[in-house]
Amino acid sequence: MLKIDHLKKQYGAFTLDCSLEVPPGRITGLVGQNGAGKSTTFKAALGLIFPEGGSIRVLGRDIRTLTREDRQKLGVVLSDSGFSGYLNIKDLASIQKNLYETFDAPAFLARAEAFGLPAGKQIKTFSTGMKAKLKVLCALSHQAKLLLLDEPTAGLDVIARDFVLNLLREYMEEDEERSILISSHISGDLESLCDDVYLIHKGTILLHEDTDRFLSHYGVIKADPALYASLDKEHLLRVKKESYGYRCLTDQRAFYAENYPQAVIEKGSIDEVITMMIQGETI
Repeated sequence: MLKIDHLKKQYGAFTLDCSLEVPPGRITGLVGQNGAGKSTTFKAALGLIFPEGGSIRVLGRDIRTLTREDRQKLGVVLSDSGFSGYLNIKDLASIQKNLYETFDAPAFLARAEAFGLPAGKQIKTFSTGMKAKLKVLCALSHQAKLLLLDEPTAGLDVIARDFVLNLLREYMEEDEERSILISSHISGDLESLCDDVYLIHKGTILLHEDTDRFLSHYGVIKADPALYASLDKEHLLRVKKESYGYRCLTDQRAFYAENYPQAVIEKGSIDEVITMMIQGETI
């Protein structure tokens, strides 16, 4: 559905060199700190900025050759974009109907009502969370094949986020060939939703892993100096010095649990992996 191969973009001292792939039927997460290159990657994949190197293929075609019909198969949420504040939801439904041949206005309006979005009020009166809901609803309402969602749950409370995540799961269940690339600062959303996750830092992909493997194989060892000195370092990805000794990131949690039963080993999470991969040191 989406394949990015050594996408290069320069902004002053920042350099993006990103490769990732979203196959059909997969939900892929892109995580990293602010300024890591997530939004730049999304904008390049949509043809909104022009890369200085590399290649991007969307729906099997070079991004430069996408037709109007191809673009109708994309659903998009960008973190720094929105709709005119002077429109209301009914106005927006009419506009979307003219833009997308497959836009389902009745379903869109019904979901907006379920989300608690007032159909007759101008968008400028909406809260940040309401605007976030509206962007997601628009992206889901024209039977897109590929969703590109940059921070779609930003500004949403727990209940609203759960509603949005369920909508995305339903979207995938309706067609096994659909795909999603999603970024989020809320790792719990990605752990419960994504099939795999890419970690980007300073414009470069540091790590790509299946979510199930993150949760089943990764772990953080808390070791005092004596234990750290005795550890087999072969399966340690990163080490961070702490007041009590060392925190050690591994993708072989079971190995250390079996061979060092005295060690305190925490189950890995996406947040913990991000922190250790960025702040920790290689062995």
